Amino acid sequence: MTKGEKANQYFGTDGFRGEANKTLTSMQAYKVGRFLGWYFGSELSGKKTGYRPRIVIGKDTRRSSYMLEYALVAGIVASGADAYMLHVTTTPSISYVTRQEAFDCGVMITASHNPYYDNGIKVISRYGEKLDDQTTSLIECYLDGDLKSLGVEGEDLPLACRDRIGAIFDHVAGRNRYVGYLISVASHSYKHLKIGIDCANGASWMIAPALFGALGAEVTLLGAEPDGLNINCDCGSTHMERLCQLVKEKHLDIGFAFDGDCDRCLAVDEKGNVVDGDAILYILAKRLALRGMLGGNTVVATVMSNSGFVHSLAEIGIRCEQTKVGDRFVYECMQNQDYSLGGEPSGHIIIKKYATTGDGLLTAIMLTEELCDSKRPLSFLAAPVKYYPQYIKNVHVKDKYAVLSDEGVMRAFKSVEADIGGKGRVLLRPSGTEPVIRIMVECEAEENCVALADRIADAVAEGGHLA
Repeated sequence: MTKGEKANQYFGTDGFRGEANKTLTSMQAYKVGRFLGWYFGSELSGKKTGYRPRIVIGKDTRRSSYMLEYALVAGIVASGADAYMLHVTTTPSISYVTRQEAFDCGVMITASHNPYYDNGIKVISRYGEKLDDQTTSLIECYLDGDLKSLGVEGEDLPLACRDRIGAIFDHVAGRNRYVGYLISVASHSYKHLKIGIDCANGASWMIAPALFGALGAEVTLLGAEPDGLNINCDCGSTHMERLCQLVKEKHLDIGFAFDGDCDRCLAVDEKGNVVDGDAILYILAKRLALRGMLGGNTVVATVMSNSGFVHSLAEIGIRCEQTKVGDRFVYECMQNQDYSLGGEPSGHIIIKKYATTGDGLLTAIMLTEELCDSKRPLSFLAAPVKYYPQYIKNVHVKDKYAVLSDEGVMRAFKSVEADIGGKGRVLLRPSGTEPVIRIMVECEAEENCVALADRIADAVAEGGHLA
């Protein structure tokens, strides 16, 4: 285990996230908008005086997303930038539109797979990637009232006046172009396929059925009735039971489950079994390798991927390079080493030829393409992936970084590591988005995994860390 550096106060590995109007307020959203509108029109970002930035904004279906969207947009235009609104859309669509239409940055209001009462702000660079750490640190300075670090004198950033006040544009056309792009990626008609789709009552609830309907599939929907409070509630990629049952009962060819902002995709085979991110990576890696398109003959995964998956790749001559947990670290490795495929067991799959971020809809299309090309069911394609028993225990704590410096917890961790004796592994890490410590144990027997994880969890409780 490696102790991670302490996270920023507001922005974690996946943006600014927390409970709406407690951790993340509309005033903070307004200030993020104020900063972005000012920064991308300033010399700090390399712009000449008088430049008017263009920023594209999307949101998921949470009730608080509307509140945060209007606050964010008010801040953007008050600082003199133009705001282009995609309304309810997916995170990957914001990444695509930002990159393809040369916006200065994009913003997605979402808490991804978290419950409805949480929300978040993801800022995306003009390249369609996560915003760089340096700029993120400047946002934090502004949120804390540290104007000196921005080189600004006075009590706040300057407000735009008269004709310098920004304009607000409806930009649904950008979302439609994204859907058109995804349709162009597919080379088959899906008229012979029956597909189940669980939209998690989230951002994909309109886009996903429109996309697969346009490709000719017979679509059966779950989680496509958002009411602002039911996003990710017993549906989507974090709750696969209903989709598994639907696929079996309706005799569907395949099922796809997305999360709240649709940057994740998990699948269900024709027998009703879950096909996780590791198996999806295996299938797509084999597909790309056969076509000479797997850069470095390597797949990038995180330390959370199952050791059996890594060995399964090795059996077909494909390397696996593992990073810290977080799709941003996967993408950084892919960029640095010119690899073409990476992802996480949770279903964040990055296919660099087509996207700069995890895209649930793109992943679903690529799996469907493999079904069509191979003329094999998903259960057959996923069968070669072998898994070692793995158990993950999430422990809610008061201070996740204090846990990592607790000597009692570390003694328990080393004791478990010694008991495994090289026939598995143990990980102890803080969540990047929640006040949670994740304990992951992999070993030969499942019951041992649970007992060993509980031993570390007991040490966390004994240290007085439980929330």
